[in-house]
Amino acid sequence: MVLKLFFPQCCNTADSGLLVGRWIPGHNSAVVLAVIHYPFIPGQVKKYLSELQSQTQVDLTVLGSWSMPKEGQEGMDSFLKDLSTIFPQKCWLQLSREIGKRGFTCQVVQNNGRLLQDREQKNGEGDKIILIHYDQRKVMLSQLHPVQDVGQKSDVEASELRLVFQTVAQSQPLFFLDKYDDGPLKLSHWQSEGREASIIAELLKQASVPVCIFLTWLLSLWYWFCSFRILHLPPVLFISSKLSTCVQSVYRAVHFRTVFSPKKAGTHVEFMRKANIFVSFLVDIALGLLLISWLYRENRISKLADTLVPVADRVAKELQELLEWLMGAPAGLKMNRALDQVLGRFFLYHIHLWISYIHLMSPFIERILWYVGLSACLGLTFALSVLSDIVALLTFHIYCFYVYGARLYCLTIYGLSSLWRLFRGKKWNVLRQRVDSCSYDLDQLFIGTLLFTILLFLLPTTALYYLVFTLLRLVVVLFQGVIHLSVDFINSFPLFAIGLRICRPYRLAGDANTGYPLLVSKV
Repeated sequence: MVLKLFFPQCCNTADSGLLVGRWIPGHNSAVVLAVIHYPFIPGQVKKYLSELQSQTQVDLTVLGSWSMPKEGQEGMDSFLKDLSTIFPQKCWLQLSREIGKRGFTCQVVQNNGRLLQDREQKNGEGDKIILIHYDQRKVMLSQLHPVQDVGQKSDVEASELRLVFQTVAQSQPLFFLDKYDDGPLKLSHWQSEGREASIIAELLKQASVPVCIFLTWLLSLWYWFCSFRILHLPPVLFISSKLSTCVQSVYRAVHFRTVFSPKKAGTHVEFMRKANIFVSFLVDIALGLLLISWLYRENRISKLADTLVPVADRVAKELQELLEWLMGAPAGLKMNRALDQVLGRFFLYHIHLWISYIHLMSPFIERILWYVGLSACLGLTFALSVLSDIVALLTFHIYCFYVYGARLYCLTIYGLSSLWRLFRGKKWNVLRQRVDSCSYDLDQLFIGTLLFTILLFLLPTTALYYLVFTLLRLVVVLFQGVIHLSVDFINSFPLFAIGLRICRPYRLAGDANTGYPLLVSKV
């Protein structure tokens, strides 16, 4: 028989006393939770354990004795051994250690008087005692162990390690008693030197409740404003879905509802999700404030406004030169001159309108940028979203060119495909959504041939304009994609989890099968 004994590392140097813990049901193992120091009154120990059992619903009991005698305590071992008659158990553990030595002496006295030692018998087939150390502090702070309610059944089979960690997690009231409490009992456990806490953290916890209630009220006002019927009209919904600022506002509102909810996180996964969102929000605000401090220093807003108009003129000039190149013989290609001139003049007129619009808005650009820069107070992601919308507005003429070229190219391809079916004696059946056979007369074939020839010779011109404007649109989309990728990176980067991984890896590290932190080491 092999007896496993899980012993906390924090009790290695504890004074002599009683071992308090639990026998793991269904397994030949026990977990030690604390050591009650000598002197004590057995009646008070029983009363204290009964109170803990009613609070935790865990079968806590006295497992045995712990002996680390000091000067003047020579008969402590025999005294603690005699306590097995006061605390009757099936097996009475006797752990002892000498000061200055690392080894342990483990013995188990069964109710039939048989002595089970931690060494094998001479025949090599004796019983064994395996002492396993575990870090009680890391087990409690890891929060990776599921604490189930009384009577709640789990579909997962209860393994030995799972039961050990659940026992430690559910016995939290046992760790409230430290050496500074004025009571008849003194215990050694992971918080016996004082509870781990921070005054600032406790004050923040107390202040977080009214702050969360106030922010939840502000969120309710925001959702009430968004519930107006005029904001749910199809044109308004379409425009809001295309604006990055509106999308980021909705995204932040959902995050705020999750983080600032007064309801406590029920699971460790939910807590990690809230913490990651909250830390990313703080980092976002900090980066936004740094951006504001850079923009509004040394009159950079005015310099940016003075640079914006010449850049817009430069882009418009480059587009004019590109259109003039397309209206000639681009790359030696023979274009349809009539269609080429019509399309070129059409797009040049749009560029002229765009330049006039930019010069009309130039006196107000500095003030617009000044107010737009304040959006960084809401975070760097809002500033980047506003920048994406500004880029979309400044390149709206390129988007129009792309739409015109794409529509013209699609109409040309659609006409050619329809006329090609005419040559083969086919037609598209709209009702049945299939291609059927059809007989055409001579006039229809003649007109179809003329139209097919015209569209075929116009195809290179329309395809070239479509290709050029698609490449221009692709450059703009790539720039906006980099901005959106940066926004998504800030919104979803798990900075809190990475910080825990660096500072407290046991809060995240877990076994693949049980999900518990691997904190035990066999001695």
